Formats: sequence, C-alpha cells, structure tokens
Amino acid sequence: MDPARLRRAVEAGWATAAGLGLQVDDASVVHDSDRVALRLAPCEVLARVAPLGHLADSEFEVEVARRLAAVDAPVAELEPRVEPRVHVRDDFAVSLWTYYAPVGPALAPADYAEVFLRHHAALRRLDLEAPHFTARVAAALRQVNDRERSPELSDRDRELVSDTLGGLSSAFGDDRAGDQLLHGEPHPGNVLNTGRGPLFVDLGTCCRGPVEFDLAHAPEEVGEHYPGADHALIHRFRAVNWAMFTAWRWREDDRMPDRGRWRVEGLNRVRAALERCGRG
Repeated sequence: MDPARLRRAVEAGWATAAGLGLQVDDASVVHDSDRVALRLAPCEVLARVAPLGHLADSEFEVEVARRLAAVDAPVAELEPRVEPRVHVRDDFAVSLWTYYAPVGPALAPADYAEVFLRHHAALRRLDLEAPHFTARVAAALRQVNDRERSPELSDRDRELVSDTLGGLSSAFGDDRAGDQLLHGEPHPGNVLNTGRGPLFVDLGTCCRGPVEFDLAHAPEEVGEHYPGADHALIHRFRAVNWAMFTAWRWREDDRMPDRGRWRVEGLNRVRAALERCGRG
C-alpha cells in the first residue's frame, strides 16, 4: 500500500482490536502488499487488513478458517477472544487471528508432506463451495492478455505467460473425479513452523482441484514424500503456478514488495518449469 493508505490500515487494525477489548500498545507491519498483516502487542494478535473491496474475500477466508478449526486441521486459528468474523473499520475489512511466533528451521520435505496429508484430509471433510483452480488460471490469463493492465510486459514475455496459462491449463481436461478442496497457495511462506507444529496460513486462496496443484507450490522434494502423487502432473502445475504468479506481478497496480525482482524471477521460473516438463 502507499504510505498514507498503509498508515490508515494500521490505524484500522489497531482501533478494531482495541475496540474489542484487546490491549494494543504497538503495531508492527508483518506483510505489506495488496493487504496488510499486523502484529499487535502485547495482546499477540495478527490483524489482516484489506481494502473494503476485498470484504467478500476476507469473509470467505474467515469461514474457511472457522470450519477447518472445527475438524482440527493444521491451520492458524482466528483470535479466540473475539467473535470470529470480519470487522469493517474506515474503508477496510479487518480480521483478527492468533499470532504465532515462528520457531526452528524450515520444514524438512517429509514433514512438509506429512502436514499436507493432514491438511488435505481435513479439507475433504468440509462441505464448502469454492472456485475451481481453473477459474484462477482464467483470471490470470485475462490480466496478462490485457495490455492496459500489464503495459510493461514485453510481447515475447506476454506470449510466454499467455501460452503457458492457456495451453497447459487446457491440457488438464474436464475430468474432475479426483478433485477436492485445496489450500490453493501452500508455498513455504504460507506454512509456519510454530510451537504447535506446522500450520497453514493465508486460507483465502482455497479452491478445488487435484492435490498436485497444491504440491506444485511446495519445494520439489515434498512431492516425493506424498503417497500416490503424480509427479508429471506436479511439474505441469508448477509451470502454471509460476505463470499465474508472474501474471499478477506484471499488473500495473501490483503492490508486492520488490516487485521488479519478482517479475524477472517469475519469468525465469516459468521457463525452467516448462523445460522440466518437456515444453520449453
């Protein structure tokens, strides 16, 4: 967010928590992009603050978290001292979560796969409407094919990303018999190693599809420890996932930190993934 809007977002998160009786003496920015994550102290709450236009997305995330907590899924939990819902403050949607301090080293591949198995098992227990992953691919494709939304993307790179999204995704076909509810973006940044064990965060990306779509977000070694995974399908999904990531980074209004580096890195990762699955 731009500095002025970021200040207002911090104020909205602080005021929401304080207004609900939580003690807030300090707020530090944990993540700043299209929405903001704040650590509030000393109440140790994580406030997720999004523009009001993302109210429905925030409400969906809270509902997913509420249902997953009820089936003991390995996920970050909503703040238990307040009502589990989205609060509107100023022109922001604010949700309040338990803050988890990260502990220990990064997850070993076998541990990552084990928490995936538990998470996917919990997700299969939910009766929840969620978009299919192909809807997210289509949204990214619209972004990259619209020159006004991504004016700085070169013709050569636009063709690369567009062909990857359109060509590979169409190859997945219409057979959805093996689809289930997924996390949607379970990359290493969305898996916290905490005192409670590994927990998934950022649950608003929940969608439907094969488990390989989730596995393609994790380090490559993780899939080797996931029983029954289709490794060729993981490679194809990895190319599509990096193409989606790259499409968002080239939006003119993207606000991801260090966006310039990630634009280049995303394109390089797309090319590498295509070569890995024989489509370079």
